[in-house]
Amino acid sequence: MTVSLSAPRRRQFIRKLKSDLMVGLTVLATAVALVPLFLVLGYLASKGAASVNWDFFTKMPAPVGQTGGGMANAILGTFELVGVACLIGVPIGVAAGIYLAENRGGALAHTIRFAADVMMGVPTIVVGIFCYAIVVKPFGGFSALAGAIALAVIMIPLVTRTAEEMILLVPHELREAALALGVPRWRTTLMVVARTAVSGIATGVILAIARVAGETAPLLFTAFGNRFWSVSPFQPISSLTMQVYTYAISPFADWQRQAWAGALVLTAIVLALELGVRWLTRGAARVAR
Repeated sequence: MTVSLSAPRRRQFIRKLKSDLMVGLTVLATAVALVPLFLVLGYLASKGAASVNWDFFTKMPAPVGQTGGGMANAILGTFELVGVACLIGVPIGVAAGIYLAENRGGALAHTIRFAADVMMGVPTIVVGIFCYAIVVKPFGGFSALAGAIALAVIMIPLVTRTAEEMILLVPHELREAALALGVPRWRTTLMVVARTAVSGIATGVILAIARVAGETAPLLFTAFGNRFWSVSPFQPISSLTMQVYTYAISPFADWQRQAWAGALVLTAIVLALELGVRWLTRGAARVAR
């Protein structure tokens, strides 16, 4: 005994079958993308976790040929470089993104957007050479400030384009409602539109921070590195990326072990920053909604 489906039921069954098939393919693609990520993180944790201890966070690098020591100066240098780069790059990038979203048809907006797209494709070592020419040489030496400027140059186009796209996702009805109530346009943009998109903008900022926190090439031409304790923005400074690079290519097994630990700590710092910013912006986004 066969049961025949009516035409509407048959179409509904086919649509559900297609939907289930596409959901299954999406889940499979997500799993395929996540498997290499977890393999890399697992391998990094297995190689570096054993070397992460109290000395690693509190002691200076040991002299060449000696075992032990830590990366306290490099950890502090990473926070200083990324922090100053954020102070320079995030306000400029967010402001540019807001301008591009609110003035999409202008010639200046097209020029800024094109420049941001080009800058995102420029190799970071070129940015390092550029900052060496305009900051290091005129001011007479390597410095943490020069390194932060190089990282900010890399960060600005990423933040700009992300902020623009996130602001464009805000429903236009919110703008219209605020303007209908007599709110000035500039205040509507800052207090309604940007506040609604703050979670997405923060995600873009974190992606930019993750990008610049892992950079080594531009810092070799600007911050240069420093095996000693330094917090001055006008002196050479170390970072985790430069320290990991130096230790990874060394012939000493203890330095190679610490290089894995430095890479693990850098990954943990970026993850902690992302979780922290998401937690802080979650409340603002809820209030805006």
